[in-house]
Amino acid sequence: MNASWIDIPSADGQQFGGYLSLPPAGHGPGIVLVQEIWGVNEHIRAVADQYALAGYVVLAPDVFWRLNPRVDLAYDEAGTRQAFGYYQTLDTAQAAADVATAVALLRSRPEVSGKVATLGFCLGGQLAFRAAALSQADAAVCFYGGGIDQHLALAGQITQPILFHYAGNDDHIPQTAVTAVKAAFAGKSNAVFFDYPGVGHGFNCWGRHAVYNQPAAALATGRSLQFLAAHL
Repeated sequence: MNASWIDIPSADGQQFGGYLSLPPAGHGPGIVLVQEIWGVNEHIRAVADQYALAGYVVLAPDVFWRLNPRVDLAYDEAGTRQAFGYYQTLDTAQAAADVATAVALLRSRPEVSGKVATLGFCLGGQLAFRAAALSQADAAVCFYGGGIDQHLALAGQITQPILFHYAGNDDHIPQTAVTAVKAAFAGKSNAVFFDYPGVGHGFNCWGRHAVYNQPAAALATGRSLQFLAAHL
């Protein structure tokens, strides 16, 4: 893959990093890919490369940079303990603003020849949702975005196409939260929801062996690519 870390100027005059993966053609529509709580780790970089191979210019910004640059954690007990420590310390409003900044930066890149979407997992799903409201992203994809139900005041600002993936047996996102998100977008043609019965939170992540579900992951990725192809 043609991939490298780049600098992203922040709104407050600093800089943070992002993993940029280019498609084989060298240009295409853009995706700002937002990490889980384990950082821009091996799995997230692989997902960035996966979407780049599908023809997208993918930028995975370092969400935790204000706490510790380039967090790269494993899914073992120690890595998970550190991941939740970062998550509990994170200023998510500031992180959402940083993701919106990454959208603007990616749109300005010469390799981006089309529109730009946000796409995120878990914490990243929430940030992809919030950044869609804050930025001029052309579409958004949220994989089991935890906490979206706490930010539904933003739903009215999201007029671009948005896709939600939810696990049926999610031990982090109660079904009441999923119902609230669906209710906030009821009657709006821009929102699409897919539910995955019998699978748990994090089902797309092959690094999390206890929850990874290959059929659901393949189906959700295919649906995401179909959605992005239609709207970017």
